[in-house]
Amino acid sequence: MKPSIYGLTQEKLQNWLVENGEKRFRADQVWDWLYQKRVKSFSEMKNVNKKTIELLEEHYQIQSLTETIKQESQDGTIKFLFELPDGNHIETVLMRFDYGLSVCVTTQVGCNIGCSFCASGILSKNRDLTSGEIVEQIMNVQHHLDERGDSERVSHIVVMGIGEPFDNYDHTMDFLRVVNDQKGLSIGARHITVSTSGIVPKMYDFADENIQINLALSLHAPNNKLRTDIMKINRAYPIEQLMDAVDYYLEKTNRRITFEYILLHDVNDQKEHALELVKLLKDKRHLSYVNLIPYNPVEDHPYDRSSKQNILTFYETLLENNINCGVRVEQGSDIDAACGQLRSKQLSKKSKAKSKA
Repeated sequence: MKPSIYGLTQEKLQNWLVENGEKRFRADQVWDWLYQKRVKSFSEMKNVNKKTIELLEEHYQIQSLTETIKQESQDGTIKFLFELPDGNHIETVLMRFDYGLSVCVTTQVGCNIGCSFCASGILSKNRDLTSGEIVEQIMNVQHHLDERGDSERVSHIVVMGIGEPFDNYDHTMDFLRVVNDQKGLSIGARHITVSTSGIVPKMYDFADENIQINLALSLHAPNNKLRTDIMKINRAYPIEQLMDAVDYYLEKTNRRITFEYILLHDVNDQKEHALELVKLLKDKRHLSYVNLIPYNPVEDHPYDRSSKQNILTFYETLLENNINCGVRVEQGSDIDAACGQLRSKQLSKKSKAKSKA
């Protein structure tokens, strides 16, 4: 199976072409056709000679994902289910905000982190996505926008879909370099956010990358006992280690970090939990932001959404203690909103169909 051409950074594309007897400038031509003109086949690259086209076609492909389902919400959110060449499925989501169009991408087929509230972890990781497969999610969404003819472009990216990005670190970093490239999609680093559940060694690596891309940490609990109950990764990297890594990141980058906190009814949403969170973050509050997330209930998971009053009390408690925070604006509430829900439903349908057969 030929890899996706989107997996090559511009430097890697240049080196590969030169190694195969081509001139370096061919990379600029190919890059322009891929990301500026956004062609869907090598044969459309009109100023690239036939020999180079044949070389590219022999070793790479442009379109490897197949759209199988597209759900559109009343608020403009679109959730795509893509099939990979090996038959696996992934989700990608386009969201509309006042500040632009944001795409949430997937980095793995399934997830091994196993957070007890998350639809993504219902099925364990099958494999990592390649950098090309991650980039192609953005390209497919942009092609969808192009075909509508409204001149809209993807302006923001969140790496928060199915999987743990730092468990697929190298491919995730190549993806980030491709979409941030000024001669390509040119999506600004400060318009890109990567979320991790807290793989501590990779948090240190990310801090050392010397890039302006935002980091979000899925915290979801203010103490080790509670976090271990709902996030088994806390057994490997408890909160003390997480906070040390956060301190390193803040000192190294001087960039704000976002703490993601899903509010689960009568689990982690009480005022006492908010006060614990204040204590945990008080010495980092100048560069911290807490993103409070109303929970989207997932079938077969025992959790419910926090009440509006609990969400408000939690929010006000943080504010009263000078912790910057906000409640996430919900997108796509009338479709399979939670990450992994659409994929899980489709796999469940296939499984039931097979059992009946």
